Amino acid sequence: MTQKPKSFILLISQGILRDRTQRRTMLFWIVAAALAQLAVGVFVLDAWLLANPVVFLLYWGACFWLTITSLLLALYDLLAVRVEARRERERLKGKVFGEPNDGDEEKRP
Repeated sequence: MTQKPKSFILLISQGILRDRTQRRTMLFWIVAAALAQLAVGVFVLDAWLLANPVVFLLYWGACFWLTITSLLLALYDLLAVRVEARRERERLKGKVFGEPNDGDEEKRP
């Protein structure tokens, strides 16, 4: 069987999710965009948005989407950091107490 090539968007998404620095940078920009959209919607465009109900729903729907995206990305970051910490703790425990790692079972007497 031949493997189907991955799309460009999927590859970028995987790169962002796997790298902690990229993930947190993306999280920062999403939160900044949501806060900017909130401020502009409340202080600048409020009268115009209230006059156009469809635009109102689309505008605040986009703001809601950015907020939910930031919450989900923050939750993913929390879980990824916990997994990284657990792996590092197990590695250090094995190093300090001389316990074999997952790949060291063959070396055990």
